[in-house]
Amino acid sequence: AKTAADVNMPYITERWPGRMLTNFVTIRKAVKKMSAIDRTKQDGTFEALSKREKLQIDRLRAKLKKNLGSITDMTRLPGALFVVDIRREHIAVREAQKLNIPIFAMVDTNCDPREVDFAIPSNDDASKSIDIILNYVSDAIKGGLNERQKEKDQADLIKEKEESSKEDVEASKNKKEESETIEVKNASLINGMLKVFLEDIVPENKKPRKVGINKKEETKGEPQILNG
Repeated sequence: AKTAADVNMPYITERWPGRMLTNFVTIRKAVKKMSAIDRTKQDGTFEALSKREKLQIDRLRAKLKKNLGSITDMTRLPGALFVVDIRREHIAVREAQKLNIPIFAMVDTNCDPREVDFAIPSNDDASKSIDIILNYVSDAIKGGLNERQKEKDQADLIKEKEESSKEDVEASKNKKEESETIEVKNASLINGMLKVFLEDIVPENKKPRKVGINKKEETKGEPQILNG
């Protein structure tokens, strides 16, 4: 229990609750009931009950705590199961097999190693043997958790860099659009000032006129042939 608590993993040291994995929803309801009892004690509702009701609720709370207190933080099915004695905990093994949950187990000479996915040959009756195996398993779990945290931190860092680069691209794009808008406004302003300047300098009567050809005048100037 202490080894599992050190790595913040749920565990069962008492009798295995039947259908704990295959009927996980019902187990979660029982855990929530225990949490509801704790809330009634905190908000003062528990004190308003009679002495007999308090005694019954305390007994129920103690029973739930004994059987399910170590899995209160387990909100979903486990990704793997570690079993010390698969002959004694055959119900847990059957449920994990039914749900295709990988099983790591200490397998003694009186057990069938084919029932588990990863068998560890060891004496599951000696406390020293159990402590040695559990220490190795807990160290592996700690290493895995640390590696997962590093990968998560690295992914968060990459995400932050991508977001900052996107912001930089958008900022440069907005800056470019603003500069283009300013250039267009400056060009329009220069054209307007130039037009006003030319109108002030060149008099109206000396402005160049468009020269065109009058087709009627062209026909008048053409020689005519007289019949004779």
